Amino acid sequence: MKKGNILQKSLPHVGVLLAFLVITFVYFSPVFEGKTLAKNDVVQSQGAAAEVLAYREKTGKFPLWTNSMFGGMPAYLVGTDYPNSWSTKLGRVFINLFPDPVNYVLLYLVGFYILLVALNFSPGLAALGSVAFAFSSYNLINIEAGHISKALAMGYLPPIIAGVILAFRGRYWVGGALAGLFMALHLYGNHIQITYYLLVTLAIYGVIELVYAAREGRLKTFLTAAAVLAVAVGLAFGSHASRLMVTNEYARESIRGTSDLTRAGSGPSRGGLDREYAFSWSYGKMETFTLLIPHFRGGGSGVGLGPSSATFEAIERQAGRDQARQFAAQAPLYWGDQPFTGGPAYAGAVVCFLFVLGLFLVKDRIKWWLLASTFVLISFAWGKYFFLNDVFFDYLPFFNKFRAVTMALTLVQVYLALGAVLAVRELVTGAYTWTSLKKPLAWSLGLTAGVALLFALLAGALFDFSATSDTQQGLPAWLLEALRSDRESALRTDAIRSVFFILAAAGLLLAYVYKRLNATVLAATLSLLVLVDLFAVDKRYLNNEDFAPKRQAGKVEPTAANQAILRDTTHYRVLNLTVSPTDDATTSYFHRSVGGYHAAKLQRYQQLYDTVIRAELQRLVTGLQGQSFSPAVFNQLPGLNMLNTKYFILGAEAQAVLENPAALGNAWFVREYRVVPDANAEIQAVKNLDPARTAVVDARYGKNLMDFDLRPDSAASIRLTAYSPDRLVYQSSAATPQLAVFSEVYYQGNNDWQAYVDGQPVPHFRANYLLRAMRVPAGSHKVEFVYTGNTYKKGETIALVSSVLLLGFVAGAAFLGTRRKEEPVKQAH
Repeated sequence: MKKGNILQKSLPHVGVLLAFLVITFVYFSPVFEGKTLAKNDVVQSQGAAAEVLAYREKTGKFPLWTNSMFGGMPAYLVGTDYPNSWSTKLGRVFINLFPDPVNYVLLYLVGFYILLVALNFSPGLAALGSVAFAFSSYNLINIEAGHISKALAMGYLPPIIAGVILAFRGRYWVGGALAGLFMALHLYGNHIQITYYLLVTLAIYGVIELVYAAREGRLKTFLTAAAVLAVAVGLAFGSHASRLMVTNEYARESIRGTSDLTRAGSGPSRGGLDREYAFSWSYGKMETFTLLIPHFRGGGSGVGLGPSSATFEAIERQAGRDQARQFAAQAPLYWGDQPFTGGPAYAGAVVCFLFVLGLFLVKDRIKWWLLASTFVLISFAWGKYFFLNDVFFDYLPFFNKFRAVTMALTLVQVYLALGAVLAVRELVTGAYTWTSLKKPLAWSLGLTAGVALLFALLAGALFDFSATSDTQQGLPAWLLEALRSDRESALRTDAIRSVFFILAAAGLLLAYVYKRLNATVLAATLSLLVLVDLFAVDKRYLNNEDFAPKRQAGKVEPTAANQAILRDTTHYRVLNLTVSPTDDATTSYFHRSVGGYHAAKLQRYQQLYDTVIRAELQRLVTGLQGQSFSPAVFNQLPGLNMLNTKYFILGAEAQAVLENPAALGNAWFVREYRVVPDANAEIQAVKNLDPARTAVVDARYGKNLMDFDLRPDSAASIRLTAYSPDRLVYQSSAATPQLAVFSEVYYQGNNDWQAYVDGQPVPHFRANYLLRAMRVPAGSHKVEFVYTGNTYKKGETIALVSSVLLLGFVAGAAFLGTRRKEEPVKQAH
């Protein structure tokens, strides 16, 4: 091809990409002022990784274990490096080209654009689909919340779909290269739940293609495509072997794994999350209409209301304007079925209308896949409100490993946008007239604009606009009445709004049919209409007020209390009672914390917290609230004491630090031990344990104490002499053999944490349900724990080999794809 032709064909794509840049920078205009988003999840994740990052700054390498939160956990759960995963390095390149958060929306736009261009959509139609997907509300809400892994996973996802479709349409090598490369980039996002939902929908596509292949006698074509894709995707997964292997290993020990505890009459745990916990965020069936009407269920849990709202006026009458302004700034307008939400899953009124129209117009069988995938994903999001999800939870592999099933809606936005742009392509490539269009157009208008109009007219008769949280918050009747009025108003207003946008879109389609517009202008005006629709709704949840100067955004400063504790240079743990013990990692910016923030805590730690520590905290708080605090309370906290909880933070002031004299330190020798029948007995024994004197051991680990003659030595000692996150060194001294208990989390037996006495490997075992224990010989000895990360190291080897093979596969597939004559996908004009 001549250079002039290449340039001429490239110019429209360059123009679209420049338009993407302009749109994104306009949306995030505060970046020109040196501002960035203050994202809560990023603040939390940086706190969780504070020790890891500090160690890397000091030594130049990442540790594989961190003690920053929850008593200790593998560091790769909060931040580590994967040097042999080349796709991880490549994935960072695009993200680092543009400022945060411009980079994530550009990734959405470019990723979807690649999907549509690969499927031979014109640049104009590809731009329409890209805008429809990128500005779907969930995508922007995820960025606002700091769910960066979701953003990365979703941005790199669309080209995978293109690769799979191309492969099954006969373009094996191009399809395989796309699917393999972008699956590797998608996995860099490290959001396995989104990957799981993607694979479920691609499996549906595969089944549909298999049925058609069998019917049409093309099984060889199907099997060839499946084989190429299996190799490509397999290498993509292999290039992230270290990340995936350690995650899978950790999952078995986390709340997603099998529990050591058994419930009465239930037998051993089958593994996976607790059903109630997994389905706690379930989208109500009626709430699904937020895809069409953004405020169908009130929007977010904290929505700003203006002075003309019923809520503002009611509070102003009762308590004055200042109180009204304060409450209305974060009014609980949401009345859906989730505990709370940052905002709705709004795909766009125009997008929903075009998707429904496509079900009538599009002749390609892909529409049945889009419809089936959309329904399956929505039904997943319904969680506890859809009976089949109980079946899926029990029998569909891996389904019970994930929480917040509403996340399935993030992929719904992909398929709705793809279906919408397919409808427009069908219209502009087909010879449609008013006669051939009026029936599908009427049905589509009725199912979208008609439904929205019905809700606008009959909202008061259909709903009572009450939320479960209304009674929980104890709001007065006059305020609840005002809130219900504003909820009803929000639904009616947005329903009418959706009707307007749908009618406008229908008008543009008719203008094209009557030749008042050409295909290029139609694509451009529809893109603008979709952008205006989604842009305005997105600004409700992510706007300029969410930005702050870079030097301030997300910065956590130490309080006077933190600084007072930091004067103690020994090694201890801190429990911050001013924040949630299990949902806040800001304490870890400065201390090794008993609490923390992570979606998949170690199961034993969570169980110890639920069974022992929660009650201890209540005991402590009750003591502090009394007229006089008795230090004897400290001796009633066996769980916290054995975790070496030396300080409690009660406030921001230096005086608001409570020192615990009963904290047991980093390690100690016990005077006796008890072997109990099972894990249930072990955790129950901790409730009333004197951990300084006694260790309790599950019978499974009893063999470690066979023929052990424990004779207490009052002069014996063991102390921590050197500390790094993944290497702990102690010095012991005793006249007789002793049983040492270490205030460190027991993890993976002797597989990763290797124990040594004077350089010789020795076994250690579990005690007190959570901690490590070891027999220490008489005399003076150097005792070490070293985290070897064997699984991580094996994974890195596999990742290196897979990365090399994947690069070779993509290069070879691209070469073969351009050299061989492959069946083209239908071209849109």
